[in-house]
Amino acid sequence: MHGHQQLSLFNAHYDERCFLPIHVYDAETGHCVVTILRPGKTPDGNEVRAHLRRLVRRIRQHWPNTAITIRGDGHYGRREAMQWCEENGIRYVFGLSKNPTLDALVYDKADEVRTRRAVSKADVVRDYTETFYAAKSWPRSRRVVARFEATPKGFDTRYVVTNITHCGAQWLYDSLYCMRGAAENLIKRHKSQLASDRTSCRSPLANQMRLILHTAAFRLMRIVRDAIPKHEPLASGEFSTIRLRLLKVAVRVRETGTRIKLAFAANCPNAELFRDPICSAIPRPT
Repeated sequence: MHGHQQLSLFNAHYDERCFLPIHVYDAETGHCVVTILRPGKTPDGNEVRAHLRRLVRRIRQHWPNTAITIRGDGHYGRREAMQWCEENGIRYVFGLSKNPTLDALVYDKADEVRTRRAVSKADVVRDYTETFYAAKSWPRSRRVVARFEATPKGFDTRYVVTNITHCGAQWLYDSLYCMRGAAENLIKRHKSQLASDRTSCRSPLANQMRLILHTAAFRLMRIVRDAIPKHEPLASGEFSTIRLRLLKVAVRVRETGTRIKLAFAANCPNAELFRDPICSAIPRPT
């Protein structure tokens, strides 16, 4: 944020005043579903549950029988959110903070990993285990998967909580939960490459409108990139690269009675891409 906008709060983790908007992405396509402006504080359980309820309700209007899995970091692993997902048939996997009780439940496995690393003197030793854990505020115990990693620099433990029961601990953590990093890369594109952090209006409604416009730009950039033939290097380019090499291009426009001709510079770096018959056949957006 810039200045003293409404909803801006001081966040000790970032050591500055900020907003903490919620970004929701479709993991299959990478499309941005929604961005919600919110104060610069960690959301509580009631807020997370309310956002999930509205999001799932809209999805169910179009795809009533589709299986939905919600994935999020520890900010979203709230009792209210987990209970709501269980009551409504939604699968979830959330990050879970460390605590002495959890550490005690998996101590034997953690000690085994530390011992293996010390004996073998390997650079990295990773292993996984699972247990059932119930915090004081939880009405029941839930499945918790622990990931251990021992290196010469120290020992690290990460926990996730889930209601998914049909997969192993390693696959659930590495293949399902860690794919959350792909969403973080999408957030970076939304924020840095499309400048969605320019929420400089005083009114939160105006700043929310800015986020909506940036989300529309995000979708348009994905449409442009998806239209690029797969054999072209730009087909996997970042938004900033596509904007620089495809959108910010100087041309001379010649309009006649039957056609419009675009004359590019002789040293245009992407001349072959513009000449590609596949690109020429792309229909104009309506």
